[in-house]
Amino acid sequence: MNALTLNGRVLAVLRDGTDIEQTLSPRPHLHPVHTLAGTVVTERRPADHLHHFGVSVAVPDVSGTSFWGGRTFTPDRGSVLLDNHGTQRHVSWLELAEDRRVELLSWTDPRGDELLSEERTLRAAHLDERTWVLDVRTGLRNTSGRDLSIGSPATNGRPGAGYGGLFWRAPLAATTPRISGAGGLRGERALHGSRAPWLAMAGHTQSAWTLLFCQPQEHTDPWFLRAEEYPGVGPALAWDHRLPLPRGARLERRLRVAVRDGHLDQEQDLEELAASVRNLP
Repeated sequence: MNALTLNGRVLAVLRDGTDIEQTLSPRPHLHPVHTLAGTVVTERRPADHLHHFGVSVAVPDVSGTSFWGGRTFTPDRGSVLLDNHGTQRHVSWLELAEDRRVELLSWTDPRGDELLSEERTLRAAHLDERTWVLDVRTGLRNTSGRDLSIGSPATNGRPGAGYGGLFWRAPLAATTPRISGAGGLRGERALHGSRAPWLAMAGHTQSAWTLLFCQPQEHTDPWFLRAEEYPGVGPALAWDHRLPLPRGARLERRLRVAVRDGHLDQEQDLEELAASVRNLP
């Protein structure tokens, strides 16, 4: 099994995505991701969005190619299924350790031409007896030989749908997860589209869990957040404007996620957890 482990305990399983249909944009991803006590905190192929795959790097529009999967939002026809689905393929492992993986990937368009080369780093770090941290870094280089740009449904005319980038799909539960963020912000409406340095999602499936998402200060993108319709979180690369990626240019992003058993009810406790996550070496 290809997995991230700490002290012999499997915390996240790495899947290569080769079993994903082309219309769902095949891509490597993490699922299941567990808390230290074993509660699963990701979802793969949920009935509400078959193209959601645990923790992945999913971008709906790279100069017209979808690395998100499913339908594409168009200005004239709305959301339609197009023959525009790209593929992320594993090329090689640059580093293999129990708690760390560095992977080289190739992002190709429907014709098989490479648009992007990616170096992706995944690391698991122990924080305390109830919490571990998933640290994800992605470096995307434009290898297409031409200028590219990254877009989203929002940049194509669908307000509030600026998703795309690092994305975490959490499991659906009977109750809506509780959302809180830096500065005392509460709820999906307050944090969706915000540039809060961190936000937390607290849910209950097999048992209670908390996910606290932190962006580094150098890249604080707007948060794409869903809680009421389905639980999903990710920093948005193209919230309301296309992001240019000239030929040969490299785009780097990073996300740290504290995976914790139980809930933290006090704002101060969440702030302290966020500080601990940010200060990890």
